[in-house]
Amino acid sequence: MSAEKQWDGTTYGNGLMHRWLIGLLRRIDVRFIYVFAYVFVVPPCLLRPGYKFIYRYFRERFGLSPLVAFWKTYLQHGMFAQAIIDKFAMYAGKTFDIDIEGYEHFQTLATKPEGFVQLSSHVGNYEIAGYSLVAKDKKFNALVFFGEKASVMENRMKMFEHTNIRMIPIREDMSHLFELDSALSNGQIVSIPGDRIWGSSKAVTVKLLGHEARLPMGPFKVIATRGLEAIVVHVVKVATRRYKIFVTPLSYDKDAPRNTQVEQLSTQYAAEVERIVRYYPTQWYNYFPFWGK
Repeated sequence: MSAEKQWDGTTYGNGLMHRWLIGLLRRIDVRFIYVFAYVFVVPPCLLRPGYKFIYRYFRERFGLSPLVAFWKTYLQHGMFAQAIIDKFAMYAGKTFDIDIEGYEHFQTLATKPEGFVQLSSHVGNYEIAGYSLVAKDKKFNALVFFGEKASVMENRMKMFEHTNIRMIPIREDMSHLFELDSALSNGQIVSIPGDRIWGSSKAVTVKLLGHEARLPMGPFKVIATRGLEAIVVHVVKVATRRYKIFVTPLSYDKDAPRNTQVEQLSTQYAAEVERIVRYYPTQWYNYFPFWGK
């Protein structure tokens, strides 16, 4: 079964359910929804195909016993539920406290006329960063999954309508690449996920958590080809109403051959993902065979 069939990247539920959840979150404490999710939503999710990949992640990458790996898998699904609930809580008007580590790296690049790339991963709740890391004079372009539910896209648009944030859907005809190129040419910020192969099948092999993994070559090639600056941004949950954003700059030899540049960038990116994942192992949401069979 392909990765796309195992998990298609969309938020569960339909438009009616999403509107009901937003209305409910306007009236009650978000923690009540967390409890409901842990008791009634998470257990059935453990029967889905993605369960085994998370279980193997804890067993093989962290060397946990079967029982502990199962418990961590349950907690991981619960954290994923919290991330989704928090997203809808923001749509309902609720706010979260945000701490930012390395904010000066973002600020420095935001003041320059050149565009730059902000790499993300499926760790924590990256959408929170879209409301926090905003440059006053630079448009922020986020590459997003094209097949997301209409209700989710509609709420995102409402959140962003008074900001300089724009979403670029990943399309099968690859037209999103032209939009990314145009944004970078105009000195804007482009946000790209770096831990999941999308669009082109070209990949780069890196060492991550002690095992070889494949990352999409595209994001690193875009950076190297244009000689751009780049940062890695992770947003993790540290308390019920608090998130922490980690901003880490990437460096590479701009005079080196292109393949070497791509290797340097992807290796640093993988090292940063591993650093965050080791601190917050239950907040990486990759429900497919990331390390292969």
